Amino acid sequence: MMRNTCHILPFLLFVYSAFGELSVALKEAPDHTSKDQVIKSMNFSPYETTNSNPYALISPVMGERIRESVKTHAAQRMRAWAVEDLKKSPKAVPRVHTEGTLPHQGIFDESVVAQKDWSIMLNLAVAWKLTGDSRYLRACEKYLDAWLAVYTTNLNPIDETKLEKMFFAYDLTRMDLSEATRGKMDLFLKKIAEGYLHDAEKTRDHENWQSHRIKLATLAAYSLGDKSMIERSREAFRKQIKLNINPDGSVIDFRTRDALHYVVYDLEPLVVACLAAKAHGEDWFHHGSGDSSSVEAAVDWLTPFALGEKTHEEFVHSKATFDAKRAKAGIRGYSGIWEPCNSTELYQMAAFVDSKYAPIAGKIISESGQQPNSWLEILREAIGRQ
Repeated sequence: MMRNTCHILPFLLFVYSAFGELSVALKEAPDHTSKDQVIKSMNFSPYETTNSNPYALISPVMGERIRESVKTHAAQRMRAWAVEDLKKSPKAVPRVHTEGTLPHQGIFDESVVAQKDWSIMLNLAVAWKLTGDSRYLRACEKYLDAWLAVYTTNLNPIDETKLEKMFFAYDLTRMDLSEATRGKMDLFLKKIAEGYLHDAEKTRDHENWQSHRIKLATLAAYSLGDKSMIERSREAFRKQIKLNINPDGSVIDFRTRDALHYVVYDLEPLVVACLAAKAHGEDWFHHGSGDSSSVEAAVDWLTPFALGEKTHEEFVHSKATFDAKRAKAGIRGYSGIWEPCNSTELYQMAAFVDSKYAPIAGKIISESGQQPNSWLEILREAIGRQ
């Protein structure tokens, strides 16, 4: 759904009522009352999905608040995109594959075209929430059904990382979809969660691939409301933070790829996982591994580069031969000085788990001259109405 030159991830986050209620209860409890006793009295566990209608990131209540943003510029842009999307048809395919390939190789081009459907689903779902016009809901369900009928996960987290948009669209439409579509989507989410958790628990890879596995598994687990899968996602996340983030805050991808591009690409999925946890009352951002490592420390490590205080020439000493192939092919971002605008959405997301990043995100946007992500703006408006 990104429609600017600094394509990264869609932005999402919000603070949910269950977490707020717990905070109030803890403050009001007598001094001798333990946290576990307070939680028990509220009839939920900190490790359980507390809503009878589970969600990956967007609760039903937050979804309804989106309609109040209908007059904003961001909402008007997304609705305009959705109007155009109504004229299109799904381009669902049995599999996608872009990882490790260049444009025009294999099924790269076909996959890029097909993956645009995942953004279209989110556009249509947002338009449905903004307007209540059932045309958008029906179109979103058509796209979901088309993909669920033919697509099989290949468990390649780089190929599938943008599936998050499909998950977010499901958050926004779930309660209004047919029982048949919900059943198929839940089965798909279960395959995603089980497959990626299996791979995450068995792999010795703790670079960016693992971060993307954990993101997809975490979103799917929360969307299903499966307590066991959520616990496994949490443990995989903690292990990844411990092994991926060095004591100084640098990530191991920086050592192997010599590129801030891969620092951002590694941190973005971890922050999205933090947002999902935050949405369900847990803080993975500041205390991810239980020791000195944390996503916060890694984002802080990147900050001088994001602010332009430091610069870095990308991929000069990369150990991956494919990086040189992409540079030779002239693909933007694989040579030259790293551009801070490529971290915009990372800092926008980080700002919702720690406000110290808000001025950094604002500075990057201002100096780059890029237009803020419309989905981000809509969610920001919704958050402000809590």
